[in-house]
Amino acid sequence: MKTLVRHLIAEERRIENDSGQQNLAGFQICEKLRRPLCTFTGVAGFRALLSRAMVLAKAKAPLLDGVQIMPDGTFLYSDAFKAQLTSDDAARAGEALAKQLLGLLVIFIGEALTLRLVHDVWPKAATTALKSRGNTHEK
Repeated sequence: MKTLVRHLIAEERRIENDSGQQNLAGFQICEKLRRPLCTFTGVAGFRALLSRAMVLAKAKAPLLDGVQIMPDGTFLYSDAFKAQLTSDDAARAGEALAKQLLGLLVIFIGEALTLRLVHDVWPKAATTALKSRGNTHEK
């Protein structure tokens, strides 16, 4: 999943290149997964999954303390977090969160369904990640 997350982050950074929001790429991954996952699990299910991913990711990215998950599953960034948006810490926090969310999806719905979901949202990036992964299995 690490390779997949890196490819998705690269794709999101490419998309956000002109907006100055490149360090939010990991958060954008979670946001883009919100709609299909809410359809699949409901808003409460998505929020529970994202909340668990947040708890797990905070161990590696304490900056996530400045991010709140709203009842609809969107993010609310504290002023302290916004002040760090240009830092590598913000980018690492988003990446850690996206990795945990995708990791939880693999645990709960399996790798094949997770990859299909990701492919539906990012067809090009998911295909590239799978090709570069080859026959190795990452955890």
